[in-house]
Amino acid sequence: MPIETEEIVITETEEETDLDTPWNVIIYDDPVNLMSFVTLIIQRVFGYPKTKAETMMMEVHKNGQSVVWTGQREQAELYVQQLQSHQLLAAMKKSG
Repeated sequence: MPIETEEIVITETEEETDLDTPWNVIIYDDPVNLMSFVTLIIQRVFGYPKTKAETMMMEVHKNGQSVVWTGQREQAELYVQQLQSHQLLAAMKKSG
């Protein structure tokens, strides 16, 4: 007697709360780039004043990473691409 099986397909859907979740752009420490270069790139990409960029760069240097921006996913992706194009170690993660 054959066994009847039923195929169940589960599809993942993004909930609205996922779409609204902010994303962090993170720069990680690396042994290659000079601190002054990292500061300059943070200023150029985000438009931050030099003092804010220097504070973030020092956080990267001392703690190994710094969250340099938080916001919508699409903008976070663009910022990560821009940072990586300048050879910085950067990634994005969901905030929270």
